[in-house]
Parts: sequence; structure tokens; C-alpha cells
Amino acid sequence: MTRMPTPSHLLYLHGFRSSPLSTKAQQTAARLLAINGSRSSLGLPPVIWLCPQLPPSPRQAIRDVLQTLQGLTPENIALVGSSLGGFYATWLAHHLGCRAALLNTAVNPARDLCAQIGELSAWHDPLQHFVFTQQHVDELRALQVGDVSSPVPDPWRFLAVIARDDELLDWHESTARFAGSTLRLADGGGHALDNYAHDHLDAVLAFLGIGPTAPR
Repeated sequence: MTRMPTPSHLLYLHGFRSSPLSTKAQQTAARLLAINGSRSSLGLPPVIWLCPQLPPSPRQAIRDVLQTLQGLTPENIALVGSSLGGFYATWLAHHLGCRAALLNTAVNPARDLCAQIGELSAWHDPLQHFVFTQQHVDELRALQVGDVSSPVPDPWRFLAVIARDDELLDWHESTARFAGSTLRLADGGGHALDNYAHDHLDAVLAFLGIGPTAPR
């Protein structure tokens, strides 16, 4: 099998109320740093790490990310998205034509986050507050790729890591949505995917063309 070209940029999209300080984001950044050290010893350029703080507005989040990625070709972009970030990564991969690895991705956040409307605090800084509104829910609905009750278009673009014990999202719905994609079904880890670094991270990076290992 021909190895896919290594992307020049790896963009990590965090979940709802989360931040670049999330454990999975930090684990991914640390692994990429080690990979870049090996690439440097071979005279290869580093893969650039991107992990922005996403605003509460889904529309603004997508605008910000598209501006960050402006000028890059699809083969230079690799996406990792967690929970709501996976929903964003699905839209971006579909519209930009790149690959994405999704970690316990949200499938229908416009439905699921209706109950969160109001003033909320950030997970990693409880003193930081923001307001989540009905308009934000409508913006999420506008970002749905096709019918969310049907398999995603071009499923080969996606690797989906799905925990069967996810306490927030229905793993059956996620599996149906990404039928035909590369699936990694985990018996443990929960929504936070506590086993991510040990059990899934290398396979995620390999799927995206980064790192020495092949997808398992």
C-alpha cells in the first residue's frame, strides 16, 4: 500500500466548554513533538501543531479555523476533533477535502446541546463564563453534513474512535453515522477516552499520515 503524504499541519479541535488544555490535546501535542524530533534528525520539516481556543459561536469557530487554514491544500491538512470538535472536523473534512480523526464525536449537537442554553463556565477555568444561546444551536444545525441520521458522505475520510461506555453520547448512533469509515470501538475509556494516549493515539496519527506506525 502506498503511504499517504505527511500533512504539513495538524489541527486539533476541542470539545464543548473545553480548551487547548484538554488532556487529549496535550497528549497529542506531546506525541507530535516527539515525532517532529525524529523528523528533524532525518532532515524533514516539522508538522505544525494548531490547537486554537474555539469561541462559543459555531459559525465563528468555523470562520476562525478556515482563516487559520487559508492557503493550505487538502493533503497538507490533518484534523483531530473531540466531541463537538469532531462535529466541526466532520464539516471541515467534507468541505475542504481532507482527512479527520474523530474522538467520541458529537453526531447531532443541535439536538443534544439544547439543554445547555444559558450561562456556562469553562471546564479548565471555572472563572471564565460564556453564554450559549438558541442562535448557537441554530448555527450547529446549519453545519450538519447531510442527514445526520444517515451515514456521512465519503466515509473513507474519517477514522472514528468510539467508546461503548460513553456516558454522554450514544455509541450506536456514532457507529451508524460513520458506517464505512475506519472504526475503533473501545470497550472502555468513557466520553473522556481516558485510554486515548495508550490505545488510540498512534493509530490516529498513522491514519492521518503522521508517525511511523500503520493503522491497526
